[in-house]
Amino acid sequence: MIKIVAKQIIRKECIEKYRELTKELVEKSSAEAGNITYTSNQSIADERVHCFIEIWKDQEAIDIHNASEHFQRIIPQLAELFDGPEVVDLYTEVEF
Repeated sequence: MIKIVAKQIIRKECIEKYRELTKELVEKSSAEAGNITYTSNQSIADERVHCFIEIWKDQEAIDIHNASEHFQRIIPQLAELFDGPEVVDLYTEVEF
């Protein structure tokens, strides 16, 4: 499994538009075959800070997701609302 944390800072006046777009992105991404979980999250300390927390079966599932119609259409619209660059980190779980 691969976990993704994609953090964005949203311009305050754009938060409602961001939520509208992310609702569709979360719904469609969650329905993809290789997705385990896909959530949109807002910081408790700062309403402008949001992140997607995603878990995917494997890199192939991520590649299919990144090529999907909804991802290709929505992500550029979200980027217009950012107040700075998005930070995306990929993780694998440490096994003990």
